[in-house]
Amino acid sequence: MATNGTCILAYSGGLDTSFCIPFIREKYGYEVETCMIDTGGFTADDFKRAADRAKQLGVKNPVVLDGKAEVFNRFVKFMLYGNVMRGGVYPLCVAAERVVQASMVAEYAVKRGAAAVAHGSTGAGNDQIRFDVAMNVLAPGLKMLSPVREHSLTRQQETDYLKKVGLEIPPKTTQYSINAGMWGVTIGGKETHDSATVVPDEVFEMAAKSNPAVKPRLLKVTFEKGQPVALDGEPLKPVALIERLNTLGFEYALGRGVHLGDTIVGIKGRVAFVAPAALMLIAAHRELEKLVLTKWQRFWKDHVSDFYGTMLHEGQPFDPALRDIEALLESSQGRVSGEVSITVKYGAFAVGGVSSPYSLMNAASGKYGEEFSLWSGADAAGFGKVLSIPSRLAAQAKGKV
Repeated sequence: MATNGTCILAYSGGLDTSFCIPFIREKYGYEVETCMIDTGGFTADDFKRAADRAKQLGVKNPVVLDGKAEVFNRFVKFMLYGNVMRGGVYPLCVAAERVVQASMVAEYAVKRGAAAVAHGSTGAGNDQIRFDVAMNVLAPGLKMLSPVREHSLTRQQETDYLKKVGLEIPPKTTQYSINAGMWGVTIGGKETHDSATVVPDEVFEMAAKSNPAVKPRLLKVTFEKGQPVALDGEPLKPVALIERLNTLGFEYALGRGVHLGDTIVGIKGRVAFVAPAALMLIAAHRELEKLVLTKWQRFWKDHVSDFYGTMLHEGQPFDPALRDIEALLESSQGRVSGEVSITVKYGAFAVGGVSSPYSLMNAASGKYGEEFSLWSGADAAGFGKVLSIPSRLAAQAKGKV
């Protein structure tokens, strides 16, 4: 049968992208090739299952590309530099990974000389925008397909369609969408659709099994210029260190949370997540910055970091403004080197001691609240008096004094 050419599908092995393989072939007339981007969170068994499923659905040679270093170097390190936490709780587990996945698939499709590129996003979430923007920027000459969105299909309809072509999907896959990556795992479905419903432990356990028998322990993370470079004294590349912390964190049931916030398309959204490495590293990094940066460095960094996270979340990673912010964040990390202790026990962690050769606390000649040697008592009294002048003048102008 004649086809319209090749369509490269951004593939994860999940329900939506599995559905797209036979559906694109049948409804759009393209020969489908899958491209899976490894952005962390997958095991060798996961890749094998995904490849076997693609082959079962008629894909001759499923492709897997390694995008972990790309995710860290392009975005995660800057989110760490900026201590980015959307809504104060969510470390943007998905945004950076989706952008890298979409970008690498688009670039691969252009290289392959494909006629079309596709993704499995729905019309209600954030991922559709992230894929659309990246693919429009990097592969503008290719036809872009999004079958689930275009046909307004439900997960049950996709499940039923796949059953007709010979692929049985487990019921839990239909009920929940679980996305694993380097910076954490997100879970959507059932309880997350109602803001008043508590997400039960069983849902988190679906994403990351824990071990209640684990004993408390102390971790030590070493940073160099803002990047994590060693765990308990063992030198590790950042990606490997993040993977190590995630493995440990899953076992201790760390990093679990629920985020409710604004979506790109204007509605409210709610997602459960498990992100132990991200939450531990951000907490440790923030404490180290408190020790070595001035208050105004942290003040302005916090402001631009929030904007950076918003732009990344909303699928706008290519705007030149983000390159400017990245330059500022990179500059801010010159002295962010040292060691941070983290105490972990089942279900909780806490940042403890922090040390650095660039400590501004050690540089001080005195102890807060106790001793001083850089100024006299009279200097302190004068400082307090001068500092009160603007408020005194304002009060006098209102007739309060």
